[in-house]
Amino acid sequence: MTAAIPLPRPATDLLTVEQLSRVEDGERLHGLLWRAGDGWRMVSSAVLGGGVGTRSFVLNAQVAHGYRRTDPDRHLAELARAAGTRGPGVGLMTAADVRAYGHGRDGGVEAVATAGLGVRGWAASPVAGRDGDTRPGTINIVAALPAALSDAALVNAVATATEAKVQALLDAGYDCSGTPTDAVCVAARSPLAGDEVHAFAGPRSLWGARLARAVHRAVRDAVPAGP
Repeated sequence: MTAAIPLPRPATDLLTVEQLSRVEDGERLHGLLWRAGDGWRMVSSAVLGGGVGTRSFVLNAQVAHGYRRTDPDRHLAELARAAGTRGPGVGLMTAADVRAYGHGRDGGVEAVATAGLGVRGWAASPVAGRDGDTRPGTINIVAALPAALSDAALVNAVATATEAKVQALLDAGYDCSGTPTDAVCVAARSPLAGDEVHAFAGPRSLWGARLARAVHRAVRDAVPAGP
């Protein structure tokens, strides 16, 4: 992934994304890269770098509609290396145009969201599920908090971000909870000696409330007007 493009929005203090561009199979595709650097713990549902652990970057890569590769983790790792990243990171995919991303910030928390709502619905559905779904995610959320969170609070933060996403979709006029392949990544500072490690990140906790508002704003900014 090459050719960094000037940001259409002012750089932010915490979660500054760089726009990338590449040509793949004759198609121009784009990406968002956050070079977080050292000192971050992340929790993510991503196919690359998912789970909980120390991570140094987050890549949200656009792929072609009808994506057919069965090794998305390897594909994302290749794209990240091509962009000059170092160390372990998180890789997300989407068929949506990531240049139309939304951004939200509240009380030091920042969030970036990309969204495409061509396939949407409610989480609790009578449709049978299936394992091994490698389709690219459609609503991808990346959020960063300038505070240290416990493992439990990181998991709590994912729930809070998801609740805020659903609220934003309803507020935008969509009758759905998301798409079948949404993904999320929440980053918090790695604690240093003497730092407070917050045990809660629910929507009424100090950092969870800020996270919810930032994600809500980012998703509202990213989704088109409701049908």
